[in-house]
Amino acid sequence: MLSQSLKTAFLLLCAIATAAPAPAAIQLDERRLLANQYAPTTTSCPSSSLVRPATGLNPSESCYVAARKTVADTALAAWLKKQGAFSTSSLPTVGFTSSGGGYRALLETAGVVQAFDGRDSKLNTSGLYQGLVYEAGLSGGAWFLSSLAGNNWPTVSYLKENLWAQAFQNSLLVPANILSTSGLEEYALVTSDITAKEAAGYEVSIVDPYGRLLSYQLLQGLDGGVATRLSGLTSLSNFTSHNVPYPIMTTTNVNGTQGQCAPPTNSIIYEFSPYEYGSWDKGVSAFAQTTYMGTNLTNGSPTVAGKCTTHYDNLGYVLGTSSDVFYAACGVIEPANSTSSSALANVLEGLVDQAHKPLFTDLFGIYVNPFYKYPHNPIWPFIQPSRSVDVLIVNDNSADTADNFPNGTELRQTYLNAQAAGLTKMPFIPDVSTFVSQGLNKRATFFGCNETDTTFLVFLPNVAYTYDSGQSTEKVEYTVAETEAMIGNGNAIATQNGTVGWPFCLGCAVKNRDGGGLPKGCGACFERYCYYRSGTSG
Repeated sequence: MLSQSLKTAFLLLCAIATAAPAPAAIQLDERRLLANQYAPTTTSCPSSSLVRPATGLNPSESCYVAARKTVADTALAAWLKKQGAFSTSSLPTVGFTSSGGGYRALLETAGVVQAFDGRDSKLNTSGLYQGLVYEAGLSGGAWFLSSLAGNNWPTVSYLKENLWAQAFQNSLLVPANILSTSGLEEYALVTSDITAKEAAGYEVSIVDPYGRLLSYQLLQGLDGGVATRLSGLTSLSNFTSHNVPYPIMTTTNVNGTQGQCAPPTNSIIYEFSPYEYGSWDKGVSAFAQTTYMGTNLTNGSPTVAGKCTTHYDNLGYVLGTSSDVFYAACGVIEPANSTSSSALANVLEGLVDQAHKPLFTDLFGIYVNPFYKYPHNPIWPFIQPSRSVDVLIVNDNSADTADNFPNGTELRQTYLNAQAAGLTKMPFIPDVSTFVSQGLNKRATFFGCNETDTTFLVFLPNVAYTYDSGQSTEKVEYTVAETEAMIGNGNAIATQNGTVGWPFCLGCAVKNRDGGGLPKGCGACFERYCYYRSGTSG
């Protein structure tokens, strides 16, 4: 069940979706302009089909990745040469993923990426980020990726200093902050946005205010970056110049019509990228164009001939969907406690005069099903046969334990799901008891060392090296000092807290799959960091 603070936040979010005070500080015409940036609009349709079967990569993604690989190879070669006598005549395709975990995951991921980013760090791992071809995130990891990509891929230092530090200290997910004098304008703009969406004939859910309020903390621009769309990333300068990894956000499916309150362990996994969204999984096995998200489709064509929807792919809405925690509210939500401010009580008047059990449509992001009658943990996109990723760096910030650290549960479940789905690129992952007994949750570990047909995983779990990074997923406010400390701990995760020889061993891991020769010393690295399944050896 949700904590009392999140219950209160949930109730306020419901209230925002039903109230629309006019902001005093913004003129009427400006307000209408901003609201029009959030509300989906009707447009004509392209002549091509809007849906395709999941039989390969989207051609636009293939083109981007091919161009990105050329740029990334130059950077990766330079990084490897810094680490040792590595051959760079052939180079692997490297990806990076970050798990969920709210602000904890966002900040730890930020620290890891900062330590890999040659623009933002002088640590011995810096420069590796420039060699990545793909980057994916789920929930808190998707928050980070959205903030990075939605602002045209600046440095973590820039985001921290110009956006996060103050925004996280006064989170708009805290009711008192929304209803404070400084938050009233944002509150009014958000409600105006949502009212405009509803007036345009589109259903709204709790994910609308949730995503809008998150956007104020993650995106720059008027009204919390209201004009920033997932498909719009393709027009940003760092994307058009192929300077950055191809971004993918993932989320899991919850079937509200069957009374589900949480995604099952074998839930369908959806991915959202600038060009398309959909799933490789059975039951969907198709992708639709992101630009036309929200369009009613039947058998891949507009249900109403020539009538398509645009602007539904608001980036805040997508990142809110990836991190929708409100399925935990399927049980009865009690009224706000007596310590709530009188302002909050006024907002909730008439809404929570008795215990309120939200409808399923209150709880989840509503996406028009583009796969109607269509024939048939961020790791999932990269173990699909159609994507060629040799090495995947996996930053896990899950809260598997009572003190909010990973213990291999998510990684193991991904392996089991891959086995069930017949996906062979996921290397063997031991059960949780083995994971913990061997301390694999307390240090970097390489998986797939003696499984040459699988993707090679570099597992980087959240460990409290320099700060108590096991913060609760429900913690939604961080002081400036806490934000600094969490990012600093992420730096330590990337460098393994300054472990001697780690950058060289990371280079060995990166080069392990491309078939080139490895320098002397890599054998010792694999002995130190590889997990070998019982009965096998290096």
